[in-house]
Amino acid sequence: MSGIEAPEAGSGAAAPGRPAMVWFLFACLTVLWGGAYALTRVAVGTGTEVGLPPEWVLPARLTLGAGVLWILMGVTGQRLPPLSDRRCWGFIFAMGIAGSLIPFFLITTAQETVNSSLAALYTAAAPVFVVLGATVLFAEERMTRNTGIGVALGFAGIVVLFGPDVLADFGSASVIAQILLLFATLAYSTSTLIARGAPPIPPIAFAAGYATVGAVLSWPLAFSVDPGSVEAGWTHWAAIAALGLGPSGIAQAIFMAIVARAGATFLSLTGYSVPVAGAVFGWVFFAETQSWNAVAAFALILGGVWMARQGGQGRRQG
Repeated sequence: MSGIEAPEAGSGAAAPGRPAMVWFLFACLTVLWGGAYALTRVAVGTGTEVGLPPEWVLPARLTLGAGVLWILMGVTGQRLPPLSDRRCWGFIFAMGIAGSLIPFFLITTAQETVNSSLAALYTAAAPVFVVLGATVLFAEERMTRNTGIGVALGFAGIVVLFGPDVLADFGSASVIAQILLLFATLAYSTSTLIARGAPPIPPIAFAAGYATVGAVLSWPLAFSVDPGSVEAGWTHWAAIAALGLGPSGIAQAIFMAIVARAGATFLSLTGYSVPVAGAVFGWVFFAETQSWNAVAAFALILGGVWMARQGGQGRRQG
């Protein structure tokens, strides 16, 4: 059972219609997180001489996102745990650092150098880290044959979709930027496991808490940049606003809801769907064309998600 309080708390049985809701939330999260790479590209002005520095993008998006989550928390009537509850706040601080501050800053910095498709590709490594970590930490998250096959299929889909293009661009991309992206993926995976093992905390309140922690910790970065050295237009600021409202705000609430309903292993499969969404956004908004194998890759990725989901259901029924 997840350490986060599900919205329908109190029943261990699967509620009617819950699988459909989980898949709907999964799709929404995929779109929001996939779009984040395109929005980040606009915000920092990848490949141009104008744009906002990561030291401004991160505090702005996290602060906006925290504001959205505080509004949602008020609407839903959820509350943060008392400050005296050190265990709960320890998890909230850990999530703020591993789930927001570190990965957002690393990805934003890396995208000054690499394109959005390559940045999104690194998300594919998340399921590997999460499955391995969950296997060690959580008895009910043990890897089954179906889960292993699903992970393999999903990774094969990513290779089919991005393989030739990534290999062609890999040598020209900044090695340091790629290392940053790998560490960002590891941080995301760690945050998924932290959320999975957290004590009971209402999901929206949990998200509001760790988004606020990440925002406050990021504020000093804003003062490290000379405003006179920044050249940016309204499109860069609009991208930050969209990042704050969507990927940093609403998406975090969805993230916590999925962890509460379906567990860490299933959530990690966004590592396969998010790169696909990132590729679609890249094609629509930046004319980044995809190769003929996109359809085959979609089939492999979705098949992997389905197969791993069956493995997860089998574990919990036991």
